Amino acid sequence: MSDVQVAELSEAVKENRGWFIALGVALIILGIICIAYPLMATIAMKVFMGWMFLIGGIAQAIHSFSTRSWGGFLWNLLVGLLYIFIGGWLAFFPITGIIALTTLVALTFIAEGIMKLILGFDLRPADGWFWVILSGFVGIVAGILLISGLPGTATWAIGLLAGINFLFSGWSFIAIPVMAKNA
Repeated sequence: MSDVQVAELSEAVKENRGWFIALGVALIILGIICIAYPLMATIAMKVFMGWMFLIGGIAQAIHSFSTRSWGGFLWNLLVGLLYIFIGGWLAFFPITGIIALTTLVALTFIAEGIMKLILGFDLRPADGWFWVILSGFVGIVAGILLISGLPGTATWAIGLLAGINFLFSGWSFIAIPVMAKNA
């Protein structure tokens, strides 16, 4: 990253300092709630994910009927129906499928962590890059811990590890403008 790019990035962070801090504080509060109530956080994530699949499946099924001449009608409809089925199962049966959700969340944490590592190294030497990398490592470790403890971790670990991940993400969003201000 060139000195000009670093300066532009630092200026953009300084201009949006309040938004960075607000997001950081919101993520920290969410993290504390998830850590305090891990089972409830796990169930809430599962139900939320179910509704997202359900809405996406309905949209895809409607799309398949509105684009019948496209040629992918049957496959598009089948994918939509699959999403509806999975979404309904996740949304309306909150306790079942927590192991599958735990695995999905763990893989998401690992992917997010890898992306944050890449972002952090891309941001270097701009202010706050270290905290983004640290957040990435925490996401990867959280994902690995979550998978390695299955099935026992499924009832509490999603909420706890999501809370820890939210805390570190929140801290990184607060650290970036604070470090930029001090530079």
